[in-house]
Amino acid sequence: MPVTEKKKVILSGIQPTGVFTLGNYLGAVKNWAGLQDEFQCAYMIADLHAITVRQEPAELRKRTLDAFALLLAAGIDPQKSLTFIQSHVDLHAKLSWVLSCFTQFGEMSRMTQFKDKSQKHPDNVNVGLFTYPVLMAADILLYQADFVPVGADQKQHLEVTRDIAARFNGIYGDVFTIPEPYIPKAGARVMSLQDPTKKMSKSDTNPNGYITILDTKEQIINKCKRAVTDSDREVVYREGKDGINNLLNIYSSITGKTIPECEREFEGKGYGEFKTAVGETVADELRPIRENFARLRADTAYLKECYTAGAQMAYRAGRRTVEKVYKKVGFLLP
Repeated sequence: MPVTEKKKVILSGIQPTGVFTLGNYLGAVKNWAGLQDEFQCAYMIADLHAITVRQEPAELRKRTLDAFALLLAAGIDPQKSLTFIQSHVDLHAKLSWVLSCFTQFGEMSRMTQFKDKSQKHPDNVNVGLFTYPVLMAADILLYQADFVPVGADQKQHLEVTRDIAARFNGIYGDVFTIPEPYIPKAGARVMSLQDPTKKMSKSDTNPNGYITILDTKEQIINKCKRAVTDSDREVVYREGKDGINNLLNIYSSITGKTIPECEREFEGKGYGEFKTAVGETVADELRPIRENFARLRADTAYLKECYTAGAQMAYRAGRRTVEKVYKKVGFLLP
């Protein structure tokens, strides 16, 4: 991340919880590649966040490397963007502890994601899960990010990040940039193909509910053909047609066509023809990523070179922030 550039800083991260779904790709990762020329970008694999849920160590290491390779395969250029693995930069944890001392218990108690995950994992309601948003605040504030792409499920975390930064600045002066949410120009909230009232997720018990970006063309087309729709035969976007609305959103997001343009394209055509077209369009979009991933994942030496260099650059980019914070709160610097 060259410090000579005066571009605005944008930061985002993704957990190594398995192969990205089509929802991850269209909702986030696809947009990230397009931001690299406009912004000073920092993209991380958020493995520290992942351990709020128990992980099998060898599997976590594999998924972390998979996720890093997938970022590169999807168009993230480590020569343009700061691309790194979160746990390789200890500054995140250092800043998180200080920020936790400037975060109110009541603020964390109101986090809806903590309540949701506590219900999903009642046998492991740990403190890390409770203070997760403070670490997220450290991720963002460490690099003085101007913008953070956020979905609806992370909006509350960005709001508390802004509150923590403003509180610290109010005590110690202008230390942190107050981050703003970044709303992408294009993107899609992709829902389950089997239950279009729910977000697409790889944790779906029905594998036909989600598409991963490494699925084969045949798998993708078959999943789209099996997508739940309705008894109507009209390809239009309207209330009560959640399945068709979801497929239209996917098709629109990939082709760049507006929803009305998509509706006109399939006017008078049946659901079968429409579903096949969506499947083929998705498969064609994801094929280069799948091929790039296979090539990159086989070259572990290159991946290590990239994530090692990324961690070194990330450390240089964040060290000044931590030193300033430590000085402000009164720590004796070494």
